[in-house]
Amino acid sequence: MLISSGGTMDGAAVKLLGDPLRARIVRLLASEQMCTCHLIEETGARQPTISHHLKILREAGFVTAEPSGRFTYYRLSPQAIRELASSLLDLADQADRAQRLRRPCD
Repeated sequence: MLISSGGTMDGAAVKLLGDPLRARIVRLLASEQMCTCHLIEETGARQPTISHHLKILREAGFVTAEPSGRFTYYRLSPQAIRELASSLLDLADQADRAQRLRRPCD
């Protein structure tokens, strides 16, 4: 689960949403599989920067890699995105219920 029972995002979700370049990489990979050279071309970022963000996304389970000859293609994991979306919906439901609750002050 990407959102803890306390309602806070854990590290995996923050890693997906916490950086504009990573978010852009995720949007690009939602459309098609790409190798690092494609991501460099699309974003204008340097190779070490793209590789760093791909590593974070892979470790968080949002991206998988598949070697193809001398290139490696990256793809977005639909299941990981669905789990995140489900966790966010649960959080929204919890927030709806909280609209009726108010802790009294002492």
